[in-house]
Amino acid sequence: MKQSLQLRTSQHLALTPQLQQSIRLLQLSTLELHQELEQLMSDNPLLERLDDPLDHSVRLLADGAIGSSAAPGEAAPEPGGQDSAPSDAPAGSDAAQEGAAPDGAQDGASSNDADDWSDAGRNKTPDDEDARPQLEAGAVTLREHLMEQMRLAVLEMRDRALVELMVDALDDNGYLTETLEEIFERLPAELELDIDELKTALSLLQSFDPVGVGARNASECLALQIRRMPGVPMVTRRMALLIVTQHLTWFAQRDFNKLKKTLDCDDEDLREAQSVIRQCNPHPGAAYAPGAADYVVPDVIVRNSKAGWTVTLNHEVMPRLRVNSLYASLLKTGKGEVQMGAQLHEAKWLIKNMRQRFDTILRVAQAIVERQRNFFSHGAVAMRPLVLREIADTLGLHESTISRVTTQKYMLTPHGMFELKYFFGSHVATEAGGEASSTAIRALIVQLTGAEDPKNPLSDSKIADMLGEQGMVIARRTVAKYREALKIPPVTLRKCL
Repeated sequence: MKQSLQLRTSQHLALTPQLQQSIRLLQLSTLELHQELEQLMSDNPLLERLDDPLDHSVRLLADGAIGSSAAPGEAAPEPGGQDSAPSDAPAGSDAAQEGAAPDGAQDGASSNDADDWSDAGRNKTPDDEDARPQLEAGAVTLREHLMEQMRLAVLEMRDRALVELMVDALDDNGYLTETLEEIFERLPAELELDIDELKTALSLLQSFDPVGVGARNASECLALQIRRMPGVPMVTRRMALLIVTQHLTWFAQRDFNKLKKTLDCDDEDLREAQSVIRQCNPHPGAAYAPGAADYVVPDVIVRNSKAGWTVTLNHEVMPRLRVNSLYASLLKTGKGEVQMGAQLHEAKWLIKNMRQRFDTILRVAQAIVERQRNFFSHGAVAMRPLVLREIADTLGLHESTISRVTTQKYMLTPHGMFELKYFFGSHVATEAGGEASSTAIRALIVQLTGAEDPKNPLSDSKIADMLGEQGMVIARRTVAKYREALKIPPVTLRKCL
């Protein structure tokens, strides 16, 4: 075989750094985008923001007073507006900072900011309500709550140490995670402790608030609360205690026939005992567990206007970027370094990619709203089947691009906040030859189970038959899968007396 050299021409996609950055920005969530932007701004001095993320925050001054984050007489820039500085003035110059303000208007603001803030709080007396900041108190933990009660109720130091030992063994729900025998075994022998002392310490702990704390299982937790529940008739209290201590499994499974036969009671007696048990809290310590507020900020907002459903970008999450005019003017005069020239191109590419990111999100959101108008008008039951390829073909984009756009991007609608991926779903065939969205079927299942008779709830087979009467061909196991995804209990656990 003879070797030879041949020249061939071909086309292929080259992932340039600019294209890689565009793809990366597109798949980031709003929070990740702002974190990425802060990192890029720290690496590139030519890039700056017109909007300050701390514009609407408050500052704690040296004297304890609260001051605004903006200087006196300085207005915060409007989202999406233009900078107040003249375009031909460098960003760091006095003219750029003062804008078009009269000369006399600057006299009052020329002094040090700290002096202005201190003067604002200097005329206030300590008795004034707004002289000191009204800060939110820190959340009290379960351990702090119990230790405070222990200091008031337990006087002996030895007993305090044992109760504190029990408190340290509690989990977030207020349950004792170790048995008394395990705690006793790991204590040093020189303390000369008795197991009865641990039982006494546990009894003291179980007398504290919240009621049920220090229980070793759910049965004991419920029993502690029922014993201390006021205004309960003795017969009902005795039956409720008997259920939670001996027949809690039957009660959880709602096997009321076995309970009535074993307890020798009728429906009314069992219903009263059930009402008492339902007032108990199986997780008494959960109220003191630290919890963070989880919320999302929408990327697009859908409103109903005279022209129909319209989609707009949320300007609160759109960073306003520009190239620093001072460094840019230095580069025009040839005084800048070579590295600054590269950073200038990087800043311009970032601003372009950022604008393209939001334009793509808006186009995809508009295409989704156009195809899901029935959902916005009538709710989830009117959702139609939709796949990524349909949106991709309409906008002339690749499916992977649509997937990146719809991941961790949120839409605020009159029906609530939804991730863009929520509007895509599989389909189920109908008897008429059409298709029904799986989201619509799940919404119908919620409606059917919500309107069912509690004494005779609907089984999965019955729900499948009722959906079939509406023309939706769906199997029982599919109903069970959707029901479990919706966290709806099975028919046996939905049954009531």
